[in-house]
Amino acid sequence: MDRYDQLDQPMRAVAANVLMAVENGESLSQCLPPALQQLAPNERPALQALCYGTCRWFHRLDNELNSRLKSPVKKQDRVVHHLMLVALFQLRFSQQATYAILNESVEACRALDKPHLTGLVNGVLRSAEREGAPEPANDASRFSHPAWMVEKLRHNWPDHWQQILEANNAQAPMTLRVNALRFTRDEYLALLNDAGIEATATAFAPQGIQLARPVQVDQLPWFADGAVSVQDEAAQLCTTLLDLAPGQRVLDACAAPGGKTCAILESQAELAEVVAIDESAARLPRVQENLDRLDLHASLLQADAADTEQWWDGQAFDRILLDVPCSASGVIRRHPDIKLLRRETDVVPLAAIQLGLLEAMWSVLKPGGRLVYATCSVFPQENHRIIQRFLKQQTTAVLIEPEVQWGRNMGAGRQLLPDPTSHDGFFYAVLEKPES
Repeated sequence: MDRYDQLDQPMRAVAANVLMAVENGESLSQCLPPALQQLAPNERPALQALCYGTCRWFHRLDNELNSRLKSPVKKQDRVVHHLMLVALFQLRFSQQATYAILNESVEACRALDKPHLTGLVNGVLRSAEREGAPEPANDASRFSHPAWMVEKLRHNWPDHWQQILEANNAQAPMTLRVNALRFTRDEYLALLNDAGIEATATAFAPQGIQLARPVQVDQLPWFADGAVSVQDEAAQLCTTLLDLAPGQRVLDACAAPGGKTCAILESQAELAEVVAIDESAARLPRVQENLDRLDLHASLLQADAADTEQWWDGQAFDRILLDVPCSASGVIRRHPDIKLLRRETDVVPLAAIQLGLLEAMWSVLKPGGRLVYATCSVFPQENHRIIQRFLKQQTTAVLIEPEVQWGRNMGAGRQLLPDPTSHDGFFYAVLEKPES
């Protein structure tokens, strides 16, 4: 039986199963959608909040729970450990009535076919409610991040590591990118005002709008007709660095889910062609959906961008956006499951992939062309150090320092750290290939 097949399971039981899937290596974007379908529409926001919240505070909650258990829950009963984490999240971070959390968690334990553990669940949660939250034992617990990540950030950003960790635990704002082919930003701000949606212009992205409070996309004026897209301000900045002009052939490597592909097309209506590549066949339909909603066209290719012999037609590109696979350490606030999924050992292999992609994309860039390297990471190992390594290999490559007011100049690119009031963490570097 599929873990979501029991339609009458209490919501907490479904949440516990989702967290088990994350522990086993699935992202929330993979395992949460099928779980949501098992609940009534009015229950789905609550399930999503439970799963995201428990992942966000997992390391603090897990530390507390382990301190309350005389011995670890057996492997075959591990889902009950996650059930108790969900309940602890509600005890510590929600306004839910305590009696409801305790009673419904016990019922969820039965729904998970673990009736022999109802006494454990009841006892642990009652003591947690009675004694209150313990003082965090260490920084990993205090900031609710894996210990390796705390130490890496402390080492890489000695003056900013706590700021980064705190920003990662904040709720990210909802930010829009206005389709410049349809509206000016001021025109769309007026439409939002007429709809009673409070919003302000972003500081750095020229088409960006930040909402005071998130709303469902169907509440946004003309959303279905392509007026706006949801995209963080930092991700929008790629178009300001590409220096797009009519007649250019542009490549968006590693393109899914397509937000930047669409931003490129919106910002310059007279490009000769935009080619969007992604290695994942499963993710390309999402790119096409975004293009269709915005009434835009790009040539989509399913391929490993690094394997140019597989896909390149020999016609060089004037502009390349290379948004490489990375640790995603700059977008943890939007994807808190990264704290559970990412390992310290992932970073070195990712850096090798990033450098390999950069070398491959350089080979298909036209002389006189521009390449923008991007990550949603805050680890220098994936960012300016990659650019420094590349420049040692490609001694004729020219590093361009853009005249912008955002980010920190790292000597080889600019780093944005996550800001709890605005943008995600992001890195950009701009490289140009000499004419000869």
